[in-house]
Amino acid sequence: MTTFFSDGLTVARRNLIKIKRVPDLLVFTTLQPIMFVLLFGYIFGSLAGPGNAGGYREFLIAGIFTQTLVFGATITGFGMAEDMQKGVIDRFRTLPMHPGAVLFGRTLSDVLNNVIVLIVMSVTGLIIGWRIRTGVLDAVWGFALLLLFAYAVSWLFAYVGLKVRTPEIVNNASFMVIFPLTFIANTFTSAQALPGPLKSIAGWNPVSTITYSARDHFGNLFALKVAGTHQQQLDAIRYTWALRHADLYTVIWVAAILAIFVPLATTTYKKAVAK
Repeated sequence: MTTFFSDGLTVARRNLIKIKRVPDLLVFTTLQPIMFVLLFGYIFGSLAGPGNAGGYREFLIAGIFTQTLVFGATITGFGMAEDMQKGVIDRFRTLPMHPGAVLFGRTLSDVLNNVIVLIVMSVTGLIIGWRIRTGVLDAVWGFALLLLFAYAVSWLFAYVGLKVRTPEIVNNASFMVIFPLTFIANTFTSAQALPGPLKSIAGWNPVSTITYSARDHFGNLFALKVAGTHQQQLDAIRYTWALRHADLYTVIWVAAILAIFVPLATTTYKKAVAK
């Protein structure tokens, strides 16, 4: 076990050093979320109606956090596919290291990258008017849930990265899945405003529940000016069991993804290095 963690930390350090030596990776990773915050905040905010632009930007931030971290999880798959293509995995095979350490180190380094991205987005959000209106513990739990969900999705893409032939396939495949997943949700608009079937999908979409949880823990649920009391708004927002128990539902998804894809990715990796 000690070897697993120490080897994993070594691999994580190797991936972080790669970012240091190729700073373009970090620059584009952080510029994209800034662009999303500004574009969606001001363009969509202008459509929110008179006096609601600032409220929409506050409402939006949790959705941008979720979308960016879920898309960011594809970096894990891209990195694994690139290492497979360039023969890095073959070099790892010759070293006296724990076989599971490569995947652990890869996903761990991407969590640290996500922390940097969250900090950049949070600062950008604060500049455009977003505020955390709850206590420190609530806010920390909101950020922790976001990172935990992103970590689980990283394992899913680690498996994908090991199964495909080129890194480009990871990008194409992930875009086709994640793009609709993050839009048929409450990331950019209230899910209850979506038409029939899409509303039902959004109500059980884990992207919706993690976004709802983040908004709740940041105190941004009522940022938009909507008719009705807070209780009436809550009843409208939480129209499925998943949304009424958003934290629990999100943790269940995290546990399920990890339970499925950690062993799948580990087994696939062992088969790859055994060839």
